[in-house]
Amino acid sequence: MTRALTVLATGPLALVEDLGRPGHAHLGVPPSGALDVPSLRLANRLVGNPEYAAGIECVLGGLVLRAGASCTVAVTGPSVVVRVDGHGVDSHTPVHLAADAVLELGVPLTGLRSYLAVSGGIAVPPQLGSRSTDVLSGIGPAPLAAGDALPVGDPVGPPVGADAVPPPSPGDFLTVPVVLGPRDDWFADAGARLAGTVWSVSPESNRVGLRLLGDPLRRAAGFDGRELTSEGVLTGAVQVPASGRPVIFLADHPTTGGYPVVGVVPGRHLAELGQARPGTRVRLRAQYSDS
Repeated sequence: MTRALTVLATGPLALVEDLGRPGHAHLGVPPSGALDVPSLRLANRLVGNPEYAAGIECVLGGLVLRAGASCTVAVTGPSVVVRVDGHGVDSHTPVHLAADAVLELGVPLTGLRSYLAVSGGIAVPPQLGSRSTDVLSGIGPAPLAAGDALPVGDPVGPPVGADAVPPPSPGDFLTVPVVLGPRDDWFADAGARLAGTVWSVSPESNRVGLRLLGDPLRRAAGFDGRELTSEGVLTGAVQVPASGRPVIFLADHPTTGGYPVVGVVPGRHLAELGQARPGTRVRLRAQYSDS
């Protein structure tokens, strides 16, 4: 028997992701990695993996896998229906798969992304120290397709259950802090405008960035039409392109940008943005320090 998972169906998008490849911005390489890091870490802990092991990030369900050998899996993220050989099983807990068992993920009730970890981790070859798929640069394994066989490593620890692990319930209205700077002076009353506008998540959002729809931010006097030399940007940076509608950079963002960055979302708030479906309303609460 081969320690592998065979992909039978992927749903809208399924990717191999771990905790990413930070530290390569000088090469123009994004950090990548899971958008909802706490969910991937939890899934790995439940099956006995180190938290950095690679798993599968699945958008809006539809993932179907066949186990090539006995293994343990766990599904985390928002509440979702999980079936093994047609029978319902729990998410957020270790689940044993016998050889040839078929696992299916439904569509999460809220939110966007589910995470599946398997004992031993997904053992595709790493690139620049990570097994993550980077949709912007193309580094890492290609998006999963039916017929793919994903190698699975050897288990390193026993599954670890928990009495109760409540799944997160992403809402349809988020309030997210933004630490202003370095270019908030480019916009008229940037803090008040960010806080006073209810934005909505655009269907054009992806792992590169969360695009927001709403009344455009207006340039301050003296900055209208001004060009900006390309600057380095971080995950969570809120860049304002010529349209005036912000883009919040996520894990697969470019490492430099030529539009002003009005602020940065602290890293601990990025997971909820990674679960925001199109149409989710977002208020950006401006502040001047991460506290």
